[in-house]
Amino acid sequence: MYKATVNVTLRKSILDPQGKAAHNALKNLGLNEIEQVRIGKLIELDIDAENKEEAHKVAETACSKLLANEVMEDFEIEIHEN
Repeated sequence: MYKATVNVTLRKSILDPQGKAAHNALKNLGLNEIEQVRIGKLIELDIDAENKEEAHKVAETACSKLLANEVMEDFEIEIHEN
């Protein structure tokens, strides 16, 4: 059994209004050191696979078909033994 951790973020070329709002709120709190905020999503998948490579393929298929919009979003997958 493997656990896939998937980090989905908007592509750099896509405006992130939620990140912009969070950035403005952080500046209002006096956190002026923060120069940019991008909001994404973290997805965890428990995958029953024979090996790490197979688990990665399953997670990648799940991202490509449903979990990420590849036109607007990028994703990174990390596989951990459960």
